[in-house]
This record gives sequence, C-alpha cells and structure tokens, in this order.
Amino acid sequence: MVNDTVGTMMSCGYKDQSCEIGMIIGTGTNACYMEEMKNIKRVEGEDGRMCINTEWGGFGDDGSLEDILTEFDVEVDKTSINPGIHIFEKMISGMYLGEIVRLLLVRMTEDNVLFEGQTSEALLTPGKFETKFISEIEELDNGLKNTQNILTQLGLKWDLVDSHVVRLVCDAVSSRSAHLCAAALATIANRIRCNRRLDRLKTTVGVDGTVYRKHPNFSMKLQAMVRLLAPECDITFLVSEDGSGKGAAMVTAVAQRLALRLLEDSDSEDDEEEK
Repeated sequence: MVNDTVGTMMSCGYKDQSCEIGMIIGTGTNACYMEEMKNIKRVEGEDGRMCINTEWGGFGDDGSLEDILTEFDVEVDKTSINPGIHIFEKMISGMYLGEIVRLLLVRMTEDNVLFEGQTSEALLTPGKFETKFISEIEELDNGLKNTQNILTQLGLKWDLVDSHVVRLVCDAVSSRSAHLCAAALATIANRIRCNRRLDRLKTTVGVDGTVYRKHPNFSMKLQAMVRLLAPECDITFLVSEDGSGKGAAMVTAVAQRLALRLLEDSDSEDDEEEK
C-alpha cells in the first residue's frame, strides 16, 4: 500500500538518495520515514530498514494536545465531520486553517476589536473564509490590498487598522501551523539520528501539499523552526512534483521486477530438478 506520503518520499528519493522522510502539508497532513528494522517489533528480522507511515494527523486523539488546544480548535473539531479524530491535522492543515481564522475574526468582532463590532452574513458562515485567503493576505507585495479586497468580498466594513489586524491574525495561525509541523518533523529527524547513534544526521525530506507550496512564508518558517529544534540534523527539503503518482509507479515497477526475478529463479530451480 503506497499512500501519497510514501509516494512523495519515493519520488524524491529517486532524485536524492538521501531522502528518507516524506511529508504532506496540504488539505491534510502526514509523514513517513525509514526506520531500522531492529526497532520494529511487529516484523521479524533486524537487517535493513522499513518505511513507517506515522499518520501524524491523528496525534492528539488521545487527549495529549489538550494543553495547547484553543477554544477555536475545539470548535473546529466539534463542527467537523469527524469529531475527536485527527486533532493535530485540524490545527495545521489546509482544510481547517481558514475556519480557525474565521472563528478568531468573529470573536474579535464580537469583542469590538474589529470592524466596529459589525459582522457580516459571510463572516458568520462556516467555510466562507477559505484557507487560500490566508496565502493571499500574507503576500509580501500585494498582501494589504488583497486583505482589503477579501474583507470587502465578505461584506465587512473595514478601515486600515482592521486590515493590518487581519493580516496579523492570519500570520499567527499560519505560523502556529508551520511551527507545529516543524516540531513533529524535528522529532522524526532526532529519532532517526538517535536510533543510528549518529553525532550528526544528514537527510532529505520530500515534501508536497498546497499549504507548503503556495503559502508565501510557510516553508521558510517551518525550516527555520526545524533547525532550531533539531540542531544536530542537517535537513534538506525537496519539493516533489506529482510525488504520490510517480512514487507509487516506482514502487510498483520495483515490486514487479522483484516478482519476475523470483519467478525466474523458481523456474530455474524446477529445470534443475527435472535434469
């Protein structure tokens, strides 16, 4: 079974053989990595490595993230199609970031911090503040103008201060997402280094996903935090091009070649027995 995360790692591994971590940060999020076989208790044998699909989007489903959940995270989870599941993913992935921002803006408006205390029908409608708005609002050159256009589109009466505050809110939400992803990624990198008893790990992470690709600052913030949290790991980031499809094709091709080789070996043994 090759999911998009494994496919991303495999396609990037074709370009860079030191790639042993795959990460998706898009509509959802996940990561995989190559683990030493000796550390995998469910599989026999200690030689070589095996790919571990972490499904880290489900981190926190046991309540371990309660200390850092905000009331807005709780509301997003409660109104989702799968309450209580994939808590980590709901804090950082593209499907939910826009809704977190919307809930924050509603609260700030109700507290008379924004828009002179006047909301709009669109702002009060779940899903109306799209995650792509965050990327547009945080653009370096046109961000302020984009912010004002989006606020007008949402039927809000804004002033210049409102525009700047909305940009700060988007920055806070996207930065938290990047930093949480970095914390999880740094944990994986540090685990690989410690398991191999290395003083320093040099590795590559294959990455895909619209949040990582299209947000103007996300990748920079994530990489900076990873360097801070995993100072003994030299990590290169390689963006995948259609990683899941190409990676799955590569795995299939290798599997087929191995199967044919086994078949040929079996046929040779049968011929020897007949002789």
